[in-house]
Amino acid sequence: MSDTVFELMTSLPDAAIEQRSTRLVGFSERYTQIQKDLKLMLTPDALLAWSKREHKRELPLCEVLADRYPLIVFHGDVGTGKTATAEGVASRLAKELRQEAMLYKLSTRVRGTGLHGEMSKLIGEAFEQIVQGIGKKRLAFLLIDEADALASSRETVQSHQEEKAGTNTLIQKIDDVRRLGGRFVVLLCTNRVNAVDPAIIRRAARVMSFERPTEQERRELLQRDLDGLGLDSGQIEELVKATGARPKAGRDYGLTYSDLRTRLIPAAVLEAFPDRPLTFDILLKVARALEPSPPLLPT
Repeated sequence: MSDTVFELMTSLPDAAIEQRSTRLVGFSERYTQIQKDLKLMLTPDALLAWSKREHKRELPLCEVLADRYPLIVFHGDVGTGKTATAEGVASRLAKELRQEAMLYKLSTRVRGTGLHGEMSKLIGEAFEQIVQGIGKKRLAFLLIDEADALASSRETVQSHQEEKAGTNTLIQKIDDVRRLGGRFVVLLCTNRVNAVDPAIIRRAARVMSFERPTEQERRELLQRDLDGLGLDSGQIEELVKATGARPKAGRDYGLTYSDLRTRLIPAAVLEAFPDRPLTFDILLKVARALEPSPPLLPT
């Protein structure tokens, strides 16, 4: 069954995930924003201890915070680092808390084959397997990628009965994990936040938006990834400009992080390899010719 519902199951902290997250521009800032939220979810006793230490009593707000849904939503364009950030956040937090933890990545195969009740059944089985797997001591992070395919809004005309039932089951299971007292967190990533059921968005303890890289973020990424090529600051600035928006050409968006790392740099290397060095002229030529991934239109 795990082959059907999980794309990934791995123990945390994970060295490969840690390494990838250190290469993510802006990861540290995002982690700082979300760290306290997650620690409040995963260490409810720490909140109670804080209340008694600082206020000499258990404040009513402790119960309010303890009742929050263990759900974080990351949304934004394709290629802006949502999934890699979610994995990195889970791994780093497990390392900081010094607790055994598991990361599960839900497969879109849980949508099933269209048979009545199949999607709901597979979602339910996935949550049940996670609860059994973590026992009484381990933490669990469930990553739901492309969540708009699994948690589509029940309010749209196009939503089929099977999809509505699957969304209902997912909402119910997110509600149920609150009883585990902070040992199970759902990290939901979507390119189309408007397509996700509003009831799920309302439950999120934090909704974090991921945008295409700014000039400063493109500069940082290019300086880091092109280190060793001998480019000067002026050349880096030309590349930053070439990879950004081009309003005069009617394009108000630039390259995504994924465009920069999986399209621009490999294309430039292939232009030079194997007979000549990778030069600024090659990089600029490729950057000017490369069309960014188009933004997804809201649904």
